[in-house]
Amino acid sequence: MLQRSRVLPGFGLSLGFTLAYLSLIVLIPLSAVFIKSLGIGWDGLWEILSSERILKSLQLSFMTALLAAFINVVFGLLLAWCLVRYSFPGKRLVDALIDLPFALPTAVAGIALTSLYAPTGWIGQYLEPLGIQVAYTPIGITLALIFIGLPFVVRTVQPVLSDVETELEEAASALGATRFQTITKIILPILFPALLTGFALAFARGVGEYGSVIFIAGNQPFETEIAPLMIISRLEEYDYAAATTIAVVMLLISFAILFLINLLQAWASRRTGRTAR
Repeated sequence: MLQRSRVLPGFGLSLGFTLAYLSLIVLIPLSAVFIKSLGIGWDGLWEILSSERILKSLQLSFMTALLAAFINVVFGLLLAWCLVRYSFPGKRLVDALIDLPFALPTAVAGIALTSLYAPTGWIGQYLEPLGIQVAYTPIGITLALIFIGLPFVVRTVQPVLSDVETELEEAASALGATRFQTITKIILPILFPALLTGFALAFARGVGEYGSVIFIAGNQPFETEIAPLMIISRLEEYDYAAATTIAVVMLLISFAILFLINLLQAWASRRTGRTAR
């Protein structure tokens, strides 16, 4: 009897290596975090999570990450539109600068933003007389998260927008559609899955961001203390149970939000007939 040939030879071995690698890098470390946090019992978990300081830090981290991701979706779309649809002097330089947050160490970004927006900084000194304080407030945290999250939206939307044929807009205009109707009824539905992907990536990066935020936040308890800082503080105090508990809560909330985003993305992709990128 002839043995049936496989389309992908070596699939079993490749799958084994993949699962082993995934287990060592992702599954086992995450399992260790869950086991460590559950080792203190439900009473211990409740005692840690009921702390007002921890709750405030979790709320600050997630709210600023969500706000920064929403802002990045709006301005990232505008920036990607300009780079794809228009030609202007310095276009290549602007396109290259978008990737700067990827290459720039986060600590350097945090120091630079603090130097600019501190009360005595180049920009902060003009905002201070107006009663606007950016550094050492949630506004500064949001600004730092916008800085590090913008490339995720632009680089996700840009290739999809490049594939959108301008003939669609011309046809809509020929049929009597206004510019607003063309954007809302034709362009945005096509870009919606990519926008959701960029939003999810920017949000995920923002929730766990530490280096660029720690300098501009000011780290004031109950006001500008982010959750990653709470984890570092508990580790420095050798309170591993509290550190892993905060990490587990952040992981579960992030997973739930990203799962909902993926469901919405899949629904949008089915409606537009396009595969999400």
